[in-house]
Amino acid sequence: MNTIENILLNKQIILFDGVCNFCNASINFIIDHDPEKRFTFAPLQSKIGQDILRKFNKNTEDFDSVILLKNNTLYQKSDAALEITKYLSGFWKYLAIFKIFPTFFLNFFYDIIAKNRYRIFGKMDSCRIPTSELRERFLIENS
Repeated sequence: MNTIENILLNKQIILFDGVCNFCNASINFIIDHDPEKRFTFAPLQSKIGQDILRKFNKNTEDFDSVILLKNNTLYQKSDAALEITKYLSGFWKYLAIFKIFPTFFLNFFYDIIAKNRYRIFGKMDSCRIPTSELRERFLIENS
């Protein structure tokens, strides 16, 4: 089995709450607007997600932030969301202009959505299972 360093090499990995309906819809949106297939994905709750969190000394039980791992740097919350938009097709890449606002200001709104996401958007019983067409885009453990 690959070590976590081999898995992370040359990848832009998005970690997300695998049971959150809003988070899963966001991942579907990213996939639809990432024609160059820059991003790979893993639920925060997965073994790989947990290994990445531990490697960067992050809380392994707090799933209320999208995380982007790019060039051995972790981006969280609004920083991650805006960094991701830079690589999306269409006008979405222009949302990165919101980086002109201070992170604490953007994260204030991010945190409101994150804390209420289950109540507003619902929750699944388990993490998503990618379709066979999308399996290559997800870092999943082979059982």
